[in-house]
Amino acid sequence: MFAAGCDVGSLTSKAVVMKDGKIIESVIIKSKARPWESADEVMNLVLSKAGLTMKDIQSCVGTGYGRDKISFINEAVSEIACHGKGARWLVPSVRTVIDIGGQDCKALRLDDKGNMVKFITNDKCASGTGRFLEVMAKVMHLNLDELGEMSARSRQPITFASACTVWAQADVIQHLNDKVPIEDIAAGVNNAMASRMSTLANNIGLEKDVCMTGGVAKNSGVVNALEKHLGIRIKRIRREDPQLAGAIGAALFAAEKVSGGAK
Repeated sequence: MFAAGCDVGSLTSKAVVMKDGKIIESVIIKSKARPWESADEVMNLVLSKAGLTMKDIQSCVGTGYGRDKISFINEAVSEIACHGKGARWLVPSVRTVIDIGGQDCKALRLDDKGNMVKFITNDKCASGTGRFLEVMAKVMHLNLDELGEMSARSRQPITFASACTVWAQADVIQHLNDKVPIEDIAAGVNNAMASRMSTLANNIGLEKDVCMTGGVAKNSGVVNALEKHLGIRIKRIRREDPQLAGAIGAALFAAEKVSGGAK
């Protein structure tokens, strides 16, 4: 039985095909301006990799901010629910999930059975989101995946006076003009992100084990800084790309739909 999940986000779109609880193929692409185009492209790519067609998929669930624009899904499920389920599959012991998306950031608390207990989200400001890192990396003429590496080489991270993306961007430009080492600026950016996320996570009542999902989970600078802010060790997701968590959760919901709710 093949089930699929399609997660259309603001910056990236992800698709996963699963069979009998195992991932067969997965794809991550940069999102297009129109959500339905992102969904069509990422699903066509993952099906092609798997050697399947949509007729082979018994159920497909959509999630992400563009979920209501996906034409081929059987059901749309909130990204909160999908990230919780996906994180639980990736890290079975997880009780707190921190997800940083392109447009928002979320902290979720699960019970010992993986059910959602509480969540909080910030979707009103770019600060603490993937967009914040994208803007700062662009100003510094870096790729997003270079920010973590830069942090590791920092000797004196800068401190941002404001968490606001606009003001922080102005600060980065000023620091660059003042010849501040780019490693120290990158570390400051990652620390600012971690500080914002630690506040969000503490507001839901942090419980171990903790893991991070989303593309920012691959930024070692943010992860390491967040561990220091929270005073805990964050479980690393190693079996799959943490950016796939939402799509994995969607695929698991799709599989449950076919099996009548059995996990």
